[in-house]
Amino acid sequence: MSIQHWPEAERPREKLLSVGPQALSDAELLAIFLRTGCRGQNVVDLARGLIRDFGGLRQLMLADKHRLCSIRGLGPAKYAQLQAVLELAKRHIGEALQRGDILNNPDLTKRYLTARLRDYDYEVFACLFLDVRHRLISYEELFRGTIDGASVHPREVVRRALELNAASLVLAHNHPSGIPEPSDADRRITRRLRDALGLVDIRILDHLVIGDRSAVSFAERGWL
Repeated sequence: MSIQHWPEAERPREKLLSVGPQALSDAELLAIFLRTGCRGQNVVDLARGLIRDFGGLRQLMLADKHRLCSIRGLGPAKYAQLQAVLELAKRHIGEALQRGDILNNPDLTKRYLTARLRDYDYEVFACLFLDVRHRLISYEELFRGTIDGASVHPREVVRRALELNAASLVLAHNHPSGIPEPSDADRRITRRLRDALGLVDIRILDHLVIGDRSAVSFAERGWL
């Protein structure tokens, strides 16, 4: 049955406008994005099928272009829109960080870094460069490696921090395994970076290891 024949309160768009987006299922939210179904399938059924076939909403959003575009009812335009939605979400959190003291927003910082790093299938080492009031100057991904690790060069981190006139940093890297427990190598490189940055009076406020569903903070564990 076409959605146009549904009771108004059950149509995804009208439901969102009436009671808010939090009341909608993943399929209903995706249906609003898709806008139309395909022959013999209304848009909500199409959304449910996509979520089922991809194994979840996150897997669908991260699907590669070739696979997504091969599905009836989708195509390059929808793929581009999905990528834009993902990037907008990341930038929205980033703007919230820029407005205040990062030390007062540890949960927001974790959410931002998790959104940025958790979906890579190789290690990425990133830094939040902060000013003297702990406000965000820049987020940068400095080193990339294989699934076995990234080579992190303290000299390059120091050079970039000086270029940006940063007073402190938050370090972060992901574990592609999804398990955020820091390794001995993670602790060693953190000490090397702390010592190198300390020579130019730049502090490391935290080092976050990003997993699939959680992050481990060096500061919370008393390792800094």
